[in-house]
Amino acid sequence: MTLWVLGLNHQTAPVNLREKVAFDAQALPHALSSLRALPQVREAALLSTCNRTELYAEAEDEAALQRWLGTHADGLDGYLYLHRDADAVRHLFRVATGLDSMVLGEPQILGQVKEAWATAREHGALGGPLDRLFQQSFAVAKRARTDTRVGANPVSVASTAVRLAQESFARLEDSTVLLVGAGETIELAAKHLSNGKVKRLLIANRTLAHAQELAEKHGGFALPLSALEQHLHEADVVFSATASREPVIAAVHVRAALQARKRRPMLLFDLAVPRDIEAEVSNVSDAFVYSLDDLDRAVADNRRSRREAADAAEAIIELQVARFAETLRASTRTAPLKRLRTHGEEARDEILAKAKQQLANGRDAGEVLDFLANSLTNKLLHAPTAALREAALTGDAELARAAEKMWRIGDGHDDESEAGDK
Repeated sequence: MTLWVLGLNHQTAPVNLREKVAFDAQALPHALSSLRALPQVREAALLSTCNRTELYAEAEDEAALQRWLGTHADGLDGYLYLHRDADAVRHLFRVATGLDSMVLGEPQILGQVKEAWATAREHGALGGPLDRLFQQSFAVAKRARTDTRVGANPVSVASTAVRLAQESFARLEDSTVLLVGAGETIELAAKHLSNGKVKRLLIANRTLAHAQELAEKHGGFALPLSALEQHLHEADVVFSATASREPVIAAVHVRAALQARKRRPMLLFDLAVPRDIEAEVSNVSDAFVYSLDDLDRAVADNRRSRREAADAAEAIIELQVARFAETLRASTRTAPLKRLRTHGEEARDEILAKAKQQLANGRDAGEVLDFLANSLTNKLLHAPTAALREAALTGDAELARAAEKMWRIGDGHDDESEAGDK
């Protein structure tokens, strides 16, 4: 089996394609189940964020993974990347550390990787080398962020969007800001807006209680999502990041809001994948829309300033890739021993249970001991005896020599003689 990563991200695919293969929390369990059910796949995990969708798998080949992902969207050719074995290990380590993020070193991605791992384990999709790889990625990310400055002065997509809003025509201290959603991205935006002394903060969410919780924490006003249309005209700036599969802000709503605002401009940040703001809004006069792809261009300076720290983190990752590869090789070498021991223990338990049952039924203890000894001997020696008989018929002298070496046949040393030397 081989470790694979297949995916697309903000560097390889535009947002209108990324949103087609984004898996929300409700869809993830079913997607994991269908991916893991493929006969070529032994383990699997799905990482789906606003900037990437990636399949991690221990599988025979990549063809089944590509076919599976292709069933969720057309036109992916040319936008996907594929990594195997050491390259797959390196990729996950870079993702968890934030080196592959839109905002270099951003801390949220590690939590998202941990969530992907926990979901895969919860649904029985992990339990071998891929499971160990994810756990190792957490340690690598922690070390890289501790030993380098790649995580210094952490920024996020939310903080970058707020900074752009502050630098625009909408001064926060004079503006009403509407937040749509109540997840981590919106919570981060609320925190930065509150620190920026925003004049008025509105928070709309499908679950009103979540909006109220955020509003109480950051001094805002909570709204049900159903009231979004009637309050949209109040907003000078809008930040939206929901898990909706369809846009929650339509062009017709924005046009009506701008008319009510007497054409005073609105600044809208769409921080969701799939997008929350209908694409047509970009064509509405006096509506200025930033998508995640626009933010990617805005954070180029952040990447340059953190490049030196990132290089140091890359060196740590390269060392850890080599160590994980050695761990896998060692695991492969000891696998036959583990299988042999498991076989012996299963045979012991099976025959011991039968012997105990015979004793319980009143059979003579001596007879039961004879049964136990003979049955266990036959059970343990049946397969190697058959293999050696076949080797003798085919002239396989190498197997015979290996058997003599393994069981010390004919060398005058067995367990009893060694015990007598003590």
